[in-house]
Amino acid sequence: MGKGTVVVVAVTAGAAVVCAGAALIVKERMKSSSKWGKALAILKEFEEKCATPQSRLHQVADAMTVEMHAGLASENGSKLKMLISYVDNLPTGDEDGVYYALDLGGTNFRVLRVQLGGKEKGIEHQEFAEASIPADLMVGSAEGLFDFIAAELARFINEEEEKFHQPPGRQRELGFTFSFPVMQTSISSGSLIRWTKGFSIDELVGQDVVAELTKAMHKKGADIRVAALVNDTIGTLAGGRYTHKDVSIAVILGTGTNAAYVERAQAIPKWHGPLPKSGEMVINMEWGNFKSSHLPLSEYDHALDAESLNPGEQIFEKMTSGMYLGEILRRVLLRMAEEAALFGEEVPAKLKIPFVLRTPEMSAMHHDTSSDLRVVGDKLKNILKAPSTSLKTRRLVVELCNIIATRGSRLAAAGMLGILKKLGKDTVKEGTPERTVIAMDGGLYEHYTEYSKCLENTLKELLGEELSAHVEMVHSNDGSGIGASLLAASNSIYLNEAS
Repeated sequence: MGKGTVVVVAVTAGAAVVCAGAALIVKERMKSSSKWGKALAILKEFEEKCATPQSRLHQVADAMTVEMHAGLASENGSKLKMLISYVDNLPTGDEDGVYYALDLGGTNFRVLRVQLGGKEKGIEHQEFAEASIPADLMVGSAEGLFDFIAAELARFINEEEEKFHQPPGRQRELGFTFSFPVMQTSISSGSLIRWTKGFSIDELVGQDVVAELTKAMHKKGADIRVAALVNDTIGTLAGGRYTHKDVSIAVILGTGTNAAYVERAQAIPKWHGPLPKSGEMVINMEWGNFKSSHLPLSEYDHALDAESLNPGEQIFEKMTSGMYLGEILRRVLLRMAEEAALFGEEVPAKLKIPFVLRTPEMSAMHHDTSSDLRVVGDKLKNILKAPSTSLKTRRLVVELCNIIATRGSRLAAAGMLGILKKLGKDTVKEGTPERTVIAMDGGLYEHYTEYSKCLENTLKELLGEELSAHVEMVHSNDGSGIGASLLAASNSIYLNEAS
């Protein structure tokens, strides 16, 4: 009797252990399922916040046009600076001689020299050198930054080969592409309004950047004068016009973003100088600073902006450009990791570091076509030190990349429509339709294929089939370098001498 009882108790106890184990497994599965549900809920909420239906894009375009008018009417009349560039003659193709360009557009800068051979020969030779700007110089002193740049320029000039024919007695001339907001005072002078793209050197704000560069070049023994101060977008416009006579708009989508276009001088109320002979003036919009209640901002955008070097500024840039897309992705992934254990119970420490996930990595994950999304897994492991991830997690990451890139590219297309509206090129007119070419440049446009494909498709969608047949985007490769050298040529002090 006693033995039987022991057996029953033992069996009962064993069954209880098995049941407890099964319950634990079910509980863990439910917990896991609940966590995954939370991740999907975060994804859905983000997707809804980022939605860009056609109706909203038309509202953004209309708001862009309104702000353009306001910015042209008066200084500080709009979030868009609508800066007068003093460029009233774009290249014609007749330019000849040797010219230099210095292109400071972000974390890298380039020095370039070109031999121009007029209409028949075009660009005969070109050479360039590139250097990265150390991070400490981006937030250090004006002297430190420009001395570093001038030293590289002096070295480059000293390596000039004989195939570049500089007429004797002529000082070398340079087009300076400075891709930050500048209040231009002439074709070759202008004071910095504010920094963007991670630069922050307060003592330079309000100073003439050409004077600072010239001082540094003298110090480093570089015998060269700045003939034209332009930004990368105006350089891209000039480079585009050199090869396509119908170019009237330029858009940069790279580390930052901006647009420039050719405006009728009489349509610029704040212009008080003599009307240029051409009757036209290139306007540097500084459209990265565009802001509108119609922009689909999420909580991640608000947090990114609040923690940035320039809160409340460059909102459009923070939604559309290469500096920020990867960071938006990181912020969404961090919330998913914290609230939905996306990468396991431990939140990867690296995921908490701002800007650790760069847009080129986001692009690589977005373009992963392997069946197991191996590139996505490798990037998450190598950059975030996330443990091995499931295929459904990788798919979710790709979906996030798609939401962020789609929103950015569609907003950029809406901005382009806004410029076309301002120029009256958004409707089909009687007779032969005018062809409009938009010169495009920037690493985001050039290398993030899904982004640029969506951009082009969205502009076609917004314009409609008939009108979009007469609007074309062309990649103005190295517009900021070549374009600046072309503008140096068209503003050379030796121009009258040559004619």
